[in-house]
Amino acid sequence: MATPLILGVGMTRFGRHPDRTLRSLVEEAVEIALKDAGVPVEKVEQAYVGSALVGIMTGQESVRGQAFLRNTGLQGVPIINVDNACASSSTALGLACTAILAGQADCILVVGVERLFSPDRQRTIQALAGATEKDEKETAGTEATRQSPFMEIYAGRVRNYMAKYDLTAWHLAWIASKNHMHAVHNPFAQYREAVSPEEVLASPVIAQPLTRLMCSPITDGASAAIVVSEKFARSVGGSPVRVLASTLISGHPGVDPDNEAILYRAAAKAYAQAGLGPQDIHVAEVHDAAASGELLAYSALGWCEAGGEAELIEKGVTALGGRLPVNPSGGLVSKGNPSGATGLGQITELVWQLRGKAGGRQVEGARVALAENAGGTIADRTAAVCLHILSV
Repeated sequence: MATPLILGVGMTRFGRHPDRTLRSLVEEAVEIALKDAGVPVEKVEQAYVGSALVGIMTGQESVRGQAFLRNTGLQGVPIINVDNACASSSTALGLACTAILAGQADCILVVGVERLFSPDRQRTIQALAGATEKDEKETAGTEATRQSPFMEIYAGRVRNYMAKYDLTAWHLAWIASKNHMHAVHNPFAQYREAVSPEEVLASPVIAQPLTRLMCSPITDGASAAIVVSEKFARSVGGSPVRVLASTLISGHPGVDPDNEAILYRAAAKAYAQAGLGPQDIHVAEVHDAAASGELLAYSALGWCEAGGEAELIEKGVTALGGRLPVNPSGGLVSKGNPSGATGLGQITELVWQLRGKAGGRQVEGARVALAENAGGTIADRTAAVCLHILSV
């Protein structure tokens, strides 16, 4: 069976970029990805651009991709805009893989971009709140809040889970500390300072049991990938990475008895598509918009039984040097979480890992990788989960 290939990747440093335009961030990521692939822009036949909150943050709606790519040299190719909350660029990647498999194109550019930082914090909060389900009868505007509505949602989910099993806030703090330490070795990460679990626990509480250092920061950035057919890759060479699975699951309270069920469904579909199992994964990037996201992913992705997270953590299995390093990039809590660019940021890290080009955070012998990227809420369930399994 034919397999889509990722031939090149690129990203900007994730962080706050108040003096840069979104177009310049996109142009930087695209230029790096094209150079990495060894492909001139003239070879690109389609482009998929993922973004989620740009409209509220900048006023740019409807033709975002066309606006951001205007000066990249793309001439008249189809540009498809994709909005699926924090899973936007992962969804865009999935659509590109489908187009490759359908024979619609042999070389596709995929981009993710977002600006979340604003001097007006309430604009950021309003944008983030837009990724939750709204009642159309609600009056315009909401009472000002100090933080993202998602942190209360994440906190509620993990409180319920921790109540079932022998898990404590220290386990969340260990995950956050691990990821902050991983980010020390990542020049593309927003925060690169190591912190201990004790320092994580001592930081201000955002939503019990989540503290500030357990939560992802406000971030800007762009990421890009060149997705090609096997025929195209043979013609140009390079170092392609195979996409063994590309899946998208939408959560629904009528289908999923709890939020963990969504990720179980997504994982089962991805493993079946790849013809692999949880034991075959060597390295992973998971959606830790808060450290609780990584904790809840461990059992759902098949790396332990429900309730077995404590042993996984206490043995250091998911840290660099462990059997299955998770979030070697630093994860969202340290690398940053620029919504529309987050998914491709994960993919970029994993391509580097599979090529052996991740520097001080390299997972030795990594040949199979998994990316889990989630976005938005519908009722009290995650609205979208994308899983990709990659290999060399």
